[in-house]
Amino acid sequence: MFEKIEELEESIQNCTKCKLCKNRKNIVFGVGNINTKIMFIGEGPGADEDDQGIPFVGKAGQLMNKAFDIVGINREEIYIANIVKCRPPNNRDPEQDEITACIDYLRNQVMIIKPEIIVLLGRIALQNILGSEYKITASRGKWIEKKDIFYMPTWHPAALLRDETKKVDFIEDLKQVVEKLENIKR
Repeated sequence: MFEKIEELEESIQNCTKCKLCKNRKNIVFGVGNINTKIMFIGEGPGADEDDQGIPFVGKAGQLMNKAFDIVGINREEIYIANIVKCRPPNNRDPEQDEITACIDYLRNQVMIIKPEIIVLLGRIALQNILGSEYKITASRGKWIEKKDIFYMPTWHPAALLRDETKKVDFIEDLKQVVEKLENIKR
């Protein structure tokens, strides 16, 4: 395990632990403030993220940024990462062997950053962080506390592009995150 985020990022630059390495343009490690209290975790990079090497820069990320603006979250003050660091072909869900190969990188990121709140963006993040018994529809918008970390499962921003009715839920969930952060600071 690494103690510095830069060392961890450097260690995975030539990763070949799973088949996703074959078609990637960039490893999408993570971005943001490593001294934050809030971390967002998605499932994996899409085409725009693979091109730029930065998570959540495509249409879903732009929608997430708009929601951040509405609730007062500054993207530069949080940290954003994914379950897998390389793009699955055609934006398919990451397969279990790919997740297994990559999840320790994310665990190490969490250990370095030490967030007090983790926002789980979608089913893949929820089930791979908290367990397959959790379902996104039942868990969304409800705080789950484990090992001194508060988890807020919510819709993945890409789901908002497919179903606009979920935008209201997403914004309400982010409002809860902002409120929880204020309570933690007290």
